[in-house]
Amino acid sequence: MTATILVVDDEPNINDLICDALRLAGYQTRSASHGMQALNTLRESPVALVVLDINMPKMDGYEVLTRMREAGDTTPVIILTARQDRDDTNAGFKLGADDFVKKPFGIEELTLRVAAVLRRSSGEQQSALITTGALKLNPDTHEASCGEHALDLSATEFRLLQTLMENTNRVMTKDQLLRQIWGFDAGTETTVLETYISYLRKKLGGTVTIRTVRGVGYQLLAAKK
Repeated sequence: MTATILVVDDEPNINDLICDALRLAGYQTRSASHGMQALNTLRESPVALVVLDINMPKMDGYEVLTRMREAGDTTPVIILTARQDRDDTNAGFKLGADDFVKKPFGIEELTLRVAAVLRRSSGEQQSALITTGALKLNPDTHEASCGEHALDLSATEFRLLQTLMENTNRVMTKDQLLRQIWGFDAGTETTVLETYISYLRKKLGGTVTIRTVRGVGYQLLAAKK
């Protein structure tokens, strides 16, 4: 059965763009231009997933998400946000968001994240845990650990580590990582990736190695025994 996705965004052009892209990817869509309309739509007819913008007038996306969870609605939610604040993102996960996509975003990235969230929510839980050596990461519970020690990761650190672990032993280019994690266009000049790689290395210690491939990108390797 084709999944139905509710797109909630007060900007008509963005709402239409997302709906068109999701329909091309094989999904059915509904749309809402504000929070109350979204809540009414969910009460009238359940959907498989909600793509929810944060910055909306009167009722923002976080309030919509809060009301959904308080009402017992466990529909998966992907948050769209232009905000860059780490605490803001962490708050969204605590409220029950399933994933975040930063604006501006690529349509391919959004559709891939939609597919991943739907796959997890459909009951395919056995493959949720990602393991590289002693490093374990669970996207469903947003938890990561090295051996017996839990890792305290920000949302961005978690997403970067997840991407590297999903591509263990593969060299990921700087452009690939900047596009997937931050939504930057190819060739963007920024040191944000290097900064977050440094954060991860400090938190991981010697459990795994994040190798710098000079002039190319980074490669996650399991520590040799």
